[in-house]
Amino acid sequence: MFTGSDFTSPEAAFAVGIVRDAAQLAQRIQTGMAVMGLAKSDLSPVTVADFALQALVAHALSEAFPEDALVAEETSAQLRTEPGRDVLDVVTRFLVPAMPGASSEVVCDWIDRGAAAPQARFWVLDPVDGTKGYLRGGQYAVALSLIEDGVVQLGVLGCPCLSLPGVNTTSGNGTLVAAARNRGAWWNRLGDQDFFTRLAVSDCRDISAARFLRSFEAGHTDGERLDRLAQRLHVEREPVRMDSQAKYAVLAAGSGELLFRLLSPVRPDYRERIWDQAAGALITEEAGGCITDLDGKPLDFTTGRTLTLNRGVLASNMHLHELALEALR
Repeated sequence: MFTGSDFTSPEAAFAVGIVRDAAQLAQRIQTGMAVMGLAKSDLSPVTVADFALQALVAHALSEAFPEDALVAEETSAQLRTEPGRDVLDVVTRFLVPAMPGASSEVVCDWIDRGAAAPQARFWVLDPVDGTKGYLRGGQYAVALSLIEDGVVQLGVLGCPCLSLPGVNTTSGNGTLVAAARNRGAWWNRLGDQDFFTRLAVSDCRDISAARFLRSFEAGHTDGERLDRLAQRLHVEREPVRMDSQAKYAVLAAGSGELLFRLLSPVRPDYRERIWDQAAGALITEEAGGCITDLDGKPLDFTTGRTLTLNRGVLASNMHLHELALEALR
């Protein structure tokens, strides 16, 4: 299955297989229905795909590794209310072909498997990272990772609208990116189950030639400060704009050099959720890049569901990391 790479563990095979299945389910949902609205506490939209993909992965994990905990973004609380019943019915309808006999109650139970607390060994899932990108037909990712004793050991991203190599950041045939600690970062096409190609960050050492990887959405960063940073660093190239952890795949592929997650001025106390960073962080490192917080500290995945000891994120191709940190200071 992993010709051209060194992914031999049952965990790696499971993660790659289920992320591929989940990403393809997200595509089927996207083409099969209009997004149905529920509100999260942070006011970002929730789609049927968020719930369906989490249920799919949780169910598969319970069969493959029944003792392992799952830490994930969604809960079924809203689906269990009368206003959420219609959404739950649609979620269940999309899951039945993959899991015959699935009922609404069982689907809710699968979703809630993601409410576990982090343990010595646990999986982390963001079913649809980049929800607004998903809504408008842009970039999004299914992100799954395995953490053991606070160290990310395995990270997989399924990016249905991304094409590598050459990086089409607006639409594409779909890419799956996987990394295992000390085994490198690898990619293949989403529909291809055989050959993987190794990823490596860019060798760019001239910061004026760097490409910033930036989100379309400004909710978790400071766009004005990013503009000032680009000016301070004399960056001349246009940024690569896209949603989700797909940016980490582009960084790992050498098609971007710097990714900043600055603190939004309206949310100065915000701390990153582990599901937004774990898979992308390992992929960056295994492709030869560097990832820290904005103070240069390693990301600490021992503190629960959020990176409470870290402020924001800086990821780079390694060569430009210290220059970027200096500019931040």
